[in-house]
Amino acid sequence: MENNKPANEIQVELSEDMAQGTYANLAIISHSSSEFILDFIRVVPGAPKAQVKSRVILTPDNAKRLLFALQDNLAKFEEQQKGNKTAQFEDFIPPVGGVKGEA
Repeated sequence: MENNKPANEIQVELSEDMAQGTYANLAIISHSSSEFILDFIRVVPGAPKAQVKSRVILTPDNAKRLLFALQDNLAKFEEQQKGNKTAQFEDFIPPVGGVKGEA
């Protein structure tokens, strides 16, 4: 009873470099039977190529957890931003095509 931490608690370390983050304005998602691949890309207007800045590979179970976490966070964000038209996503149409990926 001396240890009050929950059994499944994980301590997460965040280095100073990682805390700065990496800007991406496009994500491409692909999958196989055993994994989901998320490529985060920075597209610069007028540039002939776009560069993948980060790639995250997830199991299908973890991809579903990410989906639920994003839905939950977006719902909370939209609730906080009610009345702010720039924060509304109802009219958003995601881009289709136009970016060719290379592995």
